[in-house]
Amino acid sequence: MPTAFEHPEDQAQYRRPAHRAGVELYHAHILRHSFEPHTHEAYGLGAITDGVGRFRWRGGEHLAPRATLMLMNPEDIHTGEAATADAWGYRMVYLDEQLLSELYGGPAWRFDAAVAHDAAAATQAAALIAALWRAREPLAFDSALLELVQGLSRHAHRAPVRPEGAAPRFAPVIEHMRAHLDESLDTARLAAVAGLSPFHFLRSFKAQHHATPQQALMALRLNEAKRQLAAGHAPAQIAAAVGLTDQAHLTRSFARRYGVTPARYQQQLGTRRRA
Repeated sequence: MPTAFEHPEDQAQYRRPAHRAGVELYHAHILRHSFEPHTHEAYGLGAITDGVGRFRWRGGEHLAPRATLMLMNPEDIHTGEAATADAWGYRMVYLDEQLLSELYGGPAWRFDAAVAHDAAAATQAAALIAALWRAREPLAFDSALLELVQGLSRHAHRAPVRPEGAAPRFAPVIEHMRAHLDESLDTARLAAVAGLSPFHFLRSFKAQHHATPQQALMALRLNEAKRQLAAGHAPAQIAAAVGLTDQAHLTRSFARRYGVTPARYQQQLGTRRRA
């Protein structure tokens, strides 16, 4: 079973600090791989260090050249690939929403643009993420993380507190998907949760999320698989738990969305079980 990209030019590495839950670091150098629609269900804060990235986000195509910021909300479903003949390099930190709120000391953030043209902030963010990658002392790590969050705060606005009962129509659908990842879900069932006819549901869901319900379901399944892999669970058991056909299905789907196979991801995090 392969543990790396199909093409040797493409590389991706993940790391999670042992002392601080809710943080994942990611370095990537991508030339030929195209990431399928996925979400991290965490804030994605990062900088482009080489080349130009191209991705679909909220129904449109966007370009992220060198020395720009990448800023993603937890619910954002997106793709990714190199936009030119040169490799696309970038560094990211994925932060759980609660951790970011605790770090910043305020309400949740929201980004209205996934690319910010701020060369100074991008250079600083790339340096801080590199420092996080190298940090061996918990205090040094946490200090750099705080500096990163504070430096990027001006690009975010504070998410308004929703009045009781004002949740978006499809929030219950997403929660239903999340609670039933191991089941075969059909259009009529999800439409009933939303209180819509099946085809009205399909049209409306895609209009709001810029992804089909199937794409959203697969994004949730693979993100949960990622969480369980980080916890050290066996890939074959995870595949069944998140509704995938078998371990091979998990391997193919995970690699297309996150750039590494489940085995390689666990190897990088140090959670791979020995046979």
